Amino acid sequence: MEARNIYEFWLEDSYFDQDTKAELQSIAENDQEIEERFYRDLEFGTGGLRGIIGAGTNRMNIYTVRKATQGLANFIRKEKAEEKGVAIAFDSRNMSPEFAQEAALCMAANGIKAYIFPSLRPTPMLSFALRELECTAGIVVTASHNPPEYNGYKVYWEDGAQITYPKDEEIIGEVNAIKDYSQVKTMSLEKARAAGLYEEISSEIDDKYMEALKALTIHPETIREEAENLKIVYTPLHGTGNIPVRRVLKELGFTQVYVVPQQEFPDGDFPTVSYPNPEDKNAFALALKLAKKVDADIVLATDPDADRLGVYAKDCKTGEYMSFTGNMSGMLILEYILSQKKAMEMLPENGAVVTTIVSGKMAREITKEYQVDLIETLTGFKYIGEQIKFFHQNNSHEYLFGYEESYGCLVGTHARDKDAVAAVMALCEVAAYCKHQGITLCDQMRNLFERYGFYKEGLCTVTLKGQDGAKKIASMMEQIRSNVPEDIGGLKVLQFRDYRENILLDCVSQTKTETGLPKSNVLYFELEDGAWCCIRPSGTEPKIKFYIGVKGNIQENATDKLNALTKAVEELAQ
Repeated sequence: MEARNIYEFWLEDSYFDQDTKAELQSIAENDQEIEERFYRDLEFGTGGLRGIIGAGTNRMNIYTVRKATQGLANFIRKEKAEEKGVAIAFDSRNMSPEFAQEAALCMAANGIKAYIFPSLRPTPMLSFALRELECTAGIVVTASHNPPEYNGYKVYWEDGAQITYPKDEEIIGEVNAIKDYSQVKTMSLEKARAAGLYEEISSEIDDKYMEALKALTIHPETIREEAENLKIVYTPLHGTGNIPVRRVLKELGFTQVYVVPQQEFPDGDFPTVSYPNPEDKNAFALALKLAKKVDADIVLATDPDADRLGVYAKDCKTGEYMSFTGNMSGMLILEYILSQKKAMEMLPENGAVVTTIVSGKMAREITKEYQVDLIETLTGFKYIGEQIKFFHQNNSHEYLFGYEESYGCLVGTHARDKDAVAAVMALCEVAAYCKHQGITLCDQMRNLFERYGFYKEGLCTVTLKGQDGAKKIASMMEQIRSNVPEDIGGLKVLQFRDYRENILLDCVSQTKTETGLPKSNVLYFELEDGAWCCIRPSGTEPKIKFYIGVKGNIQENATDKLNALTKAVEELAQ
């Protein structure tokens, strides 16, 4: 059925409400907009939904949310797991409470009890809650760090991690099998409550979450000694982090915490930032202004659903605030955990650190020094969460830390997704420990570079929106896949991995083996001189991403190498 025909169906069918029809009537003369909204169903991918809020099959609205939830409910019933219920959380984005409510009522109408938070919570708290409540699955309504016009819907399974193969494909199959919106069940809130199928999650879960975090500290005595001396500026960027971050810091004893007032309260329009992403230096403008005013030691920002953490720290040598990439802040926490556990004779013989193939490579040197295993997964924190499940099932490793380059990490196993609240706590403990040693986070980062090498990473993204953009991204991937270069930027390609085709090619011996990881549309190049690059379409945004990494012997040398390789990778994609 063509987009215009589906559009007319939405206008005429009694299933769709009047507000939806009014919105659609306003675009009646805009053929391109109708095409974009109705040329396909909003894709339920391996992590769930993400899209622009609005009426249409290719938009986030109550109907597409209900459809996704019905598919998930059908899968849960096929698994005969409906008795355990589903936990649901939502963030500060526009329509997040409404979408969460629709998901809960759809579950209830299918005879599956919905446990829903009464107000916004960070994504990692959903992961924590569903395990505490022993639910079958979890849903969190969030579009993470995307622009304000977006919202999304992520699905978790009983282990607390986002769904992975084969459950992701099976759930996708159930969602795609729903062709008629009238097949989707719902019921009123009153009836759901009366039937015992709708329950708000109590504050007891918040308390248990806080206790789980505080139990992860390694040197609480050092925190107590330095807490009054460490000045912290924090911004939740209008998101969910404000209450839990301030609470955990207060309960640990940190007293000098300054919250950016303009960004303190939830607001789905994100009025003070164009892009609510702690990876974007522009998101720190107000926080850095406050930091200079109060002479803060560290400056922290969490994204709207509080699973990513951005960091700046004052460099006493220059008086300026130095930015830390996700790889850098991850290495500060990683080295602290391993060094202190070793000093206290608490480092397990089967310890493991988990990261992704596109994350920084300094962890290889750190884990080698402390004799713990480093396990690399595909991009996406769900694969790190999956490894924790495997560790428990196989009794193979003890999880120590997980991180990814995109500003996400997980200290502990209370959650099975990246947790910025826990990361704030860990980073502040590292800062307090450094202060106790008479150094800053900047000093410590320089120490790590001197000790392990000057690793530097970069990310280039090309945004190509809409139907034509998706085709262009697919074409770019196929062009590179079909024409593997012998060198990139003068650096010889030592190894090429095509994860979609499950091929690992040793370019020196020309031998082929399997990658050992699940299939995914990702291309990876291991280069000489410790360099690498990786190319993949984003799973959540209309972008193709180019990840680049180098290793230098001094900082300036690493910067020059990164700039040269970045230029070569950009040319490769032309």
